[in-house]
Amino acid sequence: MGRIFLCIAAATIFLSAVTLAFPFCLKADSGDAAKVYKTNCALCHGADGSGETASGKALNAKDLRSPEVLAKSDTELAEVISKGTGKMPAFGQKLSADAIKSLVTYIRALPKKK
Repeated sequence: MGRIFLCIAAATIFLSAVTLAFPFCLKADSGDAAKVYKTNCALCHGADGSGETASGKALNAKDLRSPEVLAKSDTELAEVISKGTGKMPAFGQKLSADAIKSLVTYIRALPKKK
């Protein structure tokens, strides 16, 4: 019984460490997408996606609610997030494909929050 407990404890510690070290490798749900957006995007694009932040204005960040951005396909938006564009850095190394997909869904919902 002691060995089983040690194995379970070791597995729990390992999974906790992996989760803390690589939080974006986990599948992101809508709550996670909001957190990922706030952490990685809001500084420039603003909480509402408008780009009306000091950093956003300085970098000429796109209004994510604009017809120009919303006309892009999900694949195009995911590619911009993954590879970056202009002064926007690439997030493909930092965020999982699932997190990027969730961000695209989150961005599509921004106009509804306007």
